[in-house]
Amino acid sequence: MSEYQESVAARVLVGVSGSPGSLAALGRAAVEARLRGAELWPVTAWEPPEGDLAARRFPASAALVPEWERLARERLLDALRAVFGDASTGLPGGALVTRGAPGPALVRLAGRDTDLLVIGTGGRGRLRRALWPSVSRHCLARATCPVLAVPPSPLHAALTHAHRRNALRLRLDSGDVERELGVVPPGV
Repeated sequence: MSEYQESVAARVLVGVSGSPGSLAALGRAAVEARLRGAELWPVTAWEPPEGDLAARRFPASAALVPEWERLARERLLDALRAVFGDASTGLPGGALVTRGAPGPALVRLAGRDTDLLVIGTGGRGRLRRALWPSVSRHCLARATCPVLAVPPSPLHAALTHAHRRNALRLRLDSGDVERELGVVPPGV
């Protein structure tokens, strides 16, 4: 009598929203997949604006579902192109677009013991934390597989600061840049 053992390939799943934090997580997930000899599965989860409950209450919104899914697929392809220069990762696996809230969808998809879930941890202020649920916190609290939380790039914080100063029409002082990045700009 022989025992049948299912060969389950190791997978690295990564949540991709198109944000700078998710792009950093996608790059790190590719490195982890290469190191582990695992499949890479970038995942974009989407839900209708105002959520599924509102979409079920208004039947006319059903006509927009294919468009919302197409936009989610485009966002995922744009993220793949931004990180890899092409829509292909160069690794085994594939890209997934799934309907649902991002946190629960990622936890549901990364259900195997051999999976690794990679998520970006965005720089969120108190107001954003209070108003919107955190995908990374949801995954860290509920995932049954290992979770790798990738912090945001220090460059992202500097760019956010510069963008905020620009939006408020404040002068961007090169001394600010030097202090924030801890480097001297070229030619000075």
